[in-house]
Amino acid sequence: MPTPASQAALNGLRDLSTLHWYVIPLLAIVIYIYTIELKKARETGRWDAIFAGLAVFGMDFFNETWNGWVFHFTNYSAVWTTPGETALRTLVGWNIEIMFMFTIAGIIYYHTLPDKQEERILGIPNRWFWAVAYSAFCVFVECLLNIGGHLVWEYPFWKLSFGGIWLIFLVGYFPFFAAANLVIARKTNHRKLGAIGLIYSVPILMNLIGKGIFHWAY
Repeated sequence: MPTPASQAALNGLRDLSTLHWYVIPLLAIVIYIYTIELKKARETGRWDAIFAGLAVFGMDFFNETWNGWVFHFTNYSAVWTTPGETALRTLVGWNIEIMFMFTIAGIIYYHTLPDKQEERILGIPNRWFWAVAYSAFCVFVECLLNIGGHLVWEYPFWKLSFGGIWLIFLVGYFPFFAAANLVIARKTNHRKLGAIGLIYSVPILMNLIGKGIFHWAY
């Protein structure tokens, strides 16, 4: 039996009648950011900001997909659900506002990184220092959202506890920025694109199986 939060998250799932006008300027902002980055990339030949943006969003896409599979197979709850008000709920734990945020999060992350890869911060290679820092900040924001009732956690291993916070860090966010680091570390654009393709192929296949073939509701 689905939890009340899960049932609330299913209500209006992918219902376009819930759209609000503020989605339009948010979409314009995302398009503007990517347009500027594409212009810079064509001028400089450096596409890493775009690759980082795609890597982070792709990892979020994967996380939200397996989270939806958890709900389907338990028929109880996803690991996290977003039952509150939104302009569009795309999955039980995902909405359009989260999607827009993670669409540009990787670009923000990339522009934080020093140009010199060999630089260290507190003795840690700078890219991994910032991966840890960004992940920790995301966990902090997620905790605030949970306290405010916007993100609902049902399972004891994913709670506001010492062990739960570490799991959210290690599973929920660190892989996002680690993936961005690993993608932009590839030697050629072809290899970077290949890594991006691998990141997206998994959740796309999972969704084709779950929603496209079996019509699972998540």
